Amino acid sequence: MSSSNLQALVFNLRYEARGIISIELRPARPDVMFPAAEAGAHIDLHLGNGLVRSYSLTHPGDEQRYVIAVLNDRNSRGGSRYVHEQLRVGQVIEISAARNHFTLNETAEHSVLLAGGIGITPIYAMLQRLLALGRSVELVYCARNRDEAAYVTGIEALAKNTQAGKAPLSVRLHFDDEQGGAPNLKQLLAGRPIDTHFYCCGPGPMLDAYEKACEALGQVHVHLERFAAAKDVPQALAGTYRVELKKSGKTVQVPPGISLLDALLQAGLEPDFSCREGVCGACEIKVLAGEVDHRDQILSKQEKAANKSMMICVSGCRSGTLVLDA
Repeated sequence: MSSSNLQALVFNLRYEARGIISIELRPARPDVMFPAAEAGAHIDLHLGNGLVRSYSLTHPGDEQRYVIAVLNDRNSRGGSRYVHEQLRVGQVIEISAARNHFTLNETAEHSVLLAGGIGITPIYAMLQRLLALGRSVELVYCARNRDEAAYVTGIEALAKNTQAGKAPLSVRLHFDDEQGGAPNLKQLLAGRPIDTHFYCCGPGPMLDAYEKACEALGQVHVHLERFAAAKDVPQALAGTYRVELKKSGKTVQVPPGISLLDALLQAGLEPDFSCREGVCGACEIKVLAGEVDHRDQILSKQEKAANKSMMICVSGCRSGTLVLDA
């Protein structure tokens, strides 16, 4: 929902694994380039059925193409099903510019990348970037079986190239049907130095186990990205509060039971937004004053404590008044 959206040509569709296709998007006009995207970034697809869905980019730094991979989720609410059944080569669709709330630390001495299923998409981009920089990196890739794991061939090729001394890389593939069950993440992640940076993307239960494992191991550089909001996150605090919008000069009252996003929309404002679940980052707004009741799945504990920005689709106010840079 932004005036800065881009027109993209569906240039190629490719089978990557059972139930997973990749979509290569190129600028619809030859005189327009996509903004270069960092590893970990994602884009919104504005689909023909009116839905907007976010997908991670698998190839960083490319201005001539964006590549995403989409799982045909059996619990789809319409997005992935539309991509698999309706999207075709030659179509022009609207996409957002790339956003990144899953930022890669490119100067870390060592990084451990953990992917679960389709969570390989941003992790694969991170892996390529770290190898291009010559950084020390490990990949742990978990899936129910090999047939449902995308990019395995490409990953194995990267690992083979490192044997020639191009960059240090360790790859561990864990397939539940071959290993007799789900991975023990505490065992898989143990034994790394305290300055190691950990990254994980995958289904909710895996992310919960990952956070618990890292906490038990005393690791402090822990990063993750969720596909959807955690089920046990409570709603923002109920109660009326006031929002002062510095740029527009407007003041909006937010009544109980109404999200800040909806209150701004009802007031005639046009903030950017997409997922309405606090996982994509499209609605992030800078906070100038006031105490935010953070309910998003993006900002770290430190970022929430700093109170410098908020996701207006799910977060609210604890202090009675917020002043936003909007």
